[in-house]
Amino acid sequence: MAYNPTAIKLPDASAFERKITGRQTNLYVLQNNAGMQVAITNFGGYLVGALVPDKKGKLTSVIIGFDNIEGLLKQESYYGATIGRYGNRIADGKFTLEGKEYRLFVNNGPNSLHGGKYNFSYRVWEANQIDAKTVTLEYLSEDMEEGYPGNLKVKITYQLTDDNAITITYEATTDKTTIVNLTNHAYFNLNGEGNEDILNHVMQIAADNYTPVNNTMIPTGKIEPVKGTPFDFTNPERIGKRIKADNEQLKFGNGYDHNFVLNKRGAHSPAATVTGDKSGIKLEVYTDQPGMQFYTGNFMPGTNILRGGVKDKMCTAFAMETQHFPDSPNQPHFPSTVLKPGEIYKTQTTYKFSV
Repeated sequence: MAYNPTAIKLPDASAFERKITGRQTNLYVLQNNAGMQVAITNFGGYLVGALVPDKKGKLTSVIIGFDNIEGLLKQESYYGATIGRYGNRIADGKFTLEGKEYRLFVNNGPNSLHGGKYNFSYRVWEANQIDAKTVTLEYLSEDMEEGYPGNLKVKITYQLTDDNAITITYEATTDKTTIVNLTNHAYFNLNGEGNEDILNHVMQIAADNYTPVNNTMIPTGKIEPVKGTPFDFTNPERIGKRIKADNEQLKFGNGYDHNFVLNKRGAHSPAATVTGDKSGIKLEVYTDQPGMQFYTGNFMPGTNILRGGVKDKMCTAFAMETQHFPDSPNQPHFPSTVLKPGEIYKTQTTYKFSV
């Protein structure tokens, strides 16, 4: 089925209203004074969609997703999901904390991915729409849920600003020492969802180093320079220019699916900038996190029907998951993801759009 650009709109709220595990799910729409719209559901904390103006002022759907909650229930690619308790992979589904070994559900080869079988993307969150531009989601992850210790109270705030930015603030506390690594798994196509692959998007990542992986996508423990490799995006470059290079790391990931070690972090220096080659829409990513997983949709299955009636073909969207490094609990020289009672986990990421 061909993509129908005249049908670009956010899904109907009624398509996300149902009872799951006895709890009500809904769709929450944010809109700013510039006309940008964002949709979020309290099922899985999904960022369902975002409409932003392109260089001609035409609203463009830049985050791929589904028309209804049934699409979210069927897919396994985390399209826009809140990821937790631990974003990315943990080797062999286990880690040791304060002398005790914890075992997790293995759902990605020999490893645990994105928090396990019934991770945060399967949970119904308590939602509160504060105003037209802000919604909060809260969830209590009970002690030993998916194998993780501690009762973890999580709060996520989605805020849409008038300069077309989506700011996501993550907060968490625990009553027992645990590990936490929260992120969002939105998939972007800045030309508009359904507009083929993203390989001609131009990208720059402020990262002089990255963490290479083994053949099961677990970091080797090394932090290596990107210079002289296909991972060098320190200057603007087409995403697809070197994606087919004869490179072991690209073969392991079937493309880019790697953690970049960010140079500068904070509100004034973007960790990454990507521009759609057709739309002229620019995405800037700001974060206080030490890493960012850049993923080119190499395992998009081509079996899910997205908005507009198109299938989720390989490399038709990319993800930029701001995070701590994969497998940090098993690699003590990586930045720590340990959270102790009395501490507050708080991190913020902004996805800002312009032309």
